[in-house]
Amino acid sequence: MTSTLETPFATEAQVDAAIADLTRGAARWAVMGLRERITLLERTQRSVAGAAGAWVAAAIAAKGIPQGPLEGEEWMSGPYATLTGIGAVVDSLTKIANGKSPTAGLKVRRAPGNRAAFTMLPGSLLDSSVLNGFKGEVWLKPGVSADEARRKAGLGARRLGEDGGVGLVLGAGNVSAIGPLDVLYELIAYNRVSVLKLNPTFAGLTAAYQAAFAPLIDAGLLRIVNGAAEIGQYLTAHPGIGHVHITGSAVTHDMIVWGSHTEKTGEPKLDKPITSELGGVSPIIVVPGTWDDEDLRYQAEHVATQRFHNCGHNCIGGQALILSADWPQKEAFLAELRRVVQDLPERTSWYPGTEKKIAAADAAYPDAEHLNGRVLLKVNSSTSQDALTTEYFGPVLAHTELPGTGIDFLRAAVAFSNDRLDGSLGASMIVAPEDRKAMGAAFDEAVADLRYGTIGINVWSAIGFLVPGLSWGAYPGNTLSDVGSGIGIVHNSHLLQDVERSVVTGPFRPFPRSIAHGEASLFPKPAWFVTAKSAKRVAEHLTRFAAQPGWSKLPGIFNQAFRA
Repeated sequence: MTSTLETPFATEAQVDAAIADLTRGAARWAVMGLRERITLLERTQRSVAGAAGAWVAAAIAAKGIPQGPLEGEEWMSGPYATLTGIGAVVDSLTKIANGKSPTAGLKVRRAPGNRAAFTMLPGSLLDSSVLNGFKGEVWLKPGVSADEARRKAGLGARRLGEDGGVGLVLGAGNVSAIGPLDVLYELIAYNRVSVLKLNPTFAGLTAAYQAAFAPLIDAGLLRIVNGAAEIGQYLTAHPGIGHVHITGSAVTHDMIVWGSHTEKTGEPKLDKPITSELGGVSPIIVVPGTWDDEDLRYQAEHVATQRFHNCGHNCIGGQALILSADWPQKEAFLAELRRVVQDLPERTSWYPGTEKKIAAADAAYPDAEHLNGRVLLKVNSSTSQDALTTEYFGPVLAHTELPGTGIDFLRAAVAFSNDRLDGSLGASMIVAPEDRKAMGAAFDEAVADLRYGTIGINVWSAIGFLVPGLSWGAYPGNTLSDVGSGIGIVHNSHLLQDVERSVVTGPFRPFPRSIAHGEASLFPKPAWFVTAKSAKRVAEHLTRFAAQPGWSKLPGIFNQAFRA
């Protein structure tokens, strides 16, 4: 039996052999010293860099992406993200090998609610140059001191000799770096080697993945398999698998754990631990202010990016746009958003099941607007509330309104996001610097009240996925029977314990308008914007930079970035 992409499906005998190989590989990893681990990961980084072109070409083919700027999405969310992740882990292991904490050199401050907040971005002068004006923090759970966190940091890298066994990573089918980065975290944080079972949408990436991760495969630390649901079921029940990690939907999670999405009582069907990242309905909170025409246009592009990047097939895609009913510029902003969406290049929804989800949105919202293959709908007290609780995972953007301005609106939007929207993976907010300043400490307290795993302030929360020092996963507190956006985190390259969330902040305006309005940022229109004309070229340059960071590569990045 083969997939539609003519990639052979694994047989049960092949799965058995793979798990046997990995069991031996886990034992070898357990006795491997830090220097040897570092050398292996550096070889893997070079291997990923060498296979990057083939990787991206396979991802483009899988999604049917037309030639042009949109190809940049696959460079950035594939090899680039993976290379930065491996490089960051190597840096942490090197610190530990030199007798230091992996948090050595990180700045820390007190965040609201007695939280320690470690600054992960910028982590170096190079970071400051590439992402000028951006800041990323990991917030720990309340009451955990910075000193305690530094002492405990390291996770599995501090437990040499530990055999973490064999785990199953059920890879995502939308973003090609997800599976590899999950495998990396399993290996470093838990000393666990992995079977990476690819989603059928990415079966065509098998050869590229095998070339990219050849050093890990040769060392017996990774096996990549393809298959339909039957192979997934065989793997999850296999006695040689000690842990499962899934990126997908809550429905898939519940079917694995309980055998049902509705009956979740008694003992779980799954007899081993599971961690997960499951998406949800992510909010985009727009704090009302007095914006000029260029602000309206730029932030309309920003909102359009958060929903329509990757054709809307992102678990962190912003689906619920929350506006102030009392904002005088509300209608002007929505008009600009419509213009931006209408002008976007046509794209085919390539993820299976998208047509049914769009049809469901149309059925629930008969007045939905269709703009060049994308759907814009309004939610109020007289309409269906489905868009607040159903992740459409496609090109569907909902907007709703709450009363108030300033901190009153923001507090109401935070409460609405926490209480009315499904999931807690990521949230974004857009706020002009002067309006944030006017709210003072109350703004920071509102951010602390927002219960999401990654929060973006003037930046799409998905960018936290690209910063390896940040954590990635749902806000803590979910359970197997009420899993929400999942349980556990990944990435977290400084290997912190007791992580609560990550917070990323970016500039409200791009350079040079940022400087003209008093923001200390030289960052142009981001390459991840769906309207960025030089996205492909910027992403290619960034990938080469991630493979081997150096000052000499910056001019090429900047040259393309300012053409966006």
